[in-house]
Amino acid sequence: MKIIADENIPFVREAFSTLGDVSTLAGRAMTPASIQEADVLLVRSVTRVGKELLSGSKVKFVATATIGFDHVDVEYLQLQEIGFASAPGCNSNSVAEYVLSALMVVSERKGFSPQHKTVGIVGCGNVGSKVRSKLRVLGVTSLVNDPPLKDQTHDSSFVDLEELFTADIITLHVPLERAGRYPTLQMVNAGFLTKMKPGSMLINTSRGQVVDEQALLKTLQSGRMAAVLDVWQNEPSIDCRILERVELATPHIAGYSYDGKVRGTEMIYETACKFFGVTPTWRLTDHLPATPIRQRKFLDSVNDEEVIRASIFGSYDIRQDDAHLRQILNMPEAERGAYFDRLRKTYPIRREFPSHEIVISKPRRELAEKLRGIGFSVRLGI
Repeated sequence: MKIIADENIPFVREAFSTLGDVSTLAGRAMTPASIQEADVLLVRSVTRVGKELLSGSKVKFVATATIGFDHVDVEYLQLQEIGFASAPGCNSNSVAEYVLSALMVVSERKGFSPQHKTVGIVGCGNVGSKVRSKLRVLGVTSLVNDPPLKDQTHDSSFVDLEELFTADIITLHVPLERAGRYPTLQMVNAGFLTKMKPGSMLINTSRGQVVDEQALLKTLQSGRMAAVLDVWQNEPSIDCRILERVELATPHIAGYSYDGKVRGTEMIYETACKFFGVTPTWRLTDHLPATPIRQRKFLDSVNDEEVIRASIFGSYDIRQDDAHLRQILNMPEAERGAYFDRLRKTYPIRREFPSHEIVISKPRRELAEKLRGIGFSVRLGI
């Protein structure tokens, strides 16, 4: 069996070599000619998969090692009887941790306590639900808007957009839907932005096309609100006018924790094994280092909020990714797209909160519960 895989899928050779011969390519370099003889195609979000790529190929199974699959024409795969798998939820914890890191940076810069703000969450699936859970642990009020889920569950706790606009921060966790009852393509348009509170902030870690970037640019130029962006229209050729004006900017890496990426590999591998009737022999736990991998100790002189902030930054400090991306502003336009992709390809290993042990004194049990609640390993021992 011949397998073609995106070179950025971790352990793809180790896992899928149990099924056949594995060759890797850059995701943007996948062409009809390069995948024509493949039986299995494994991609990430940068590769568009549909008739144009697959017509005339031998591909029997396609998988994307990502939560979203708007880059895959699933209907075409079904018509061609080609198997398909994605990795729902694989990096949801990573994205939720990204949102917390962004919140901590902005609160520190602007001098407010997160507990004094209300966060509006659009989309309460794998990612949004984790964001809500972590915010609740930290004592941050959240409002959740998810019309499709409200229709399914009849949960009265979901709010409409009008109530959502009372939030100080709105974070987007929706799939890209171009049609249907609840389309999300350019959902955040001029009207949406106008209704957000003056001085509020938008966080987008979903898909770049969910936001009308021209409308966002005008809003940012007016100084009416702020934004944190991880995803962009026209990646890797992002709009540097927007980059210059956002509070924090990163190159589509919110879900790029090492844990999440390896988890995604395991999920699509297991589905592929099931599709071809093979018993899985590769396991994620054999490839993740033992935890905890890092330990941080805090004295009682450090207050609770600062312990939480420092713990989050010690695990993931979004400011580093922001600084790396902003270097693009000093480059010739022709080099920017390649640099954006290089930041993703060479992204350093980033472990999730459970890989970090926080050590505090025994009397600080309430703080310990908060730290555990957002995912850290905690030891009462000073």
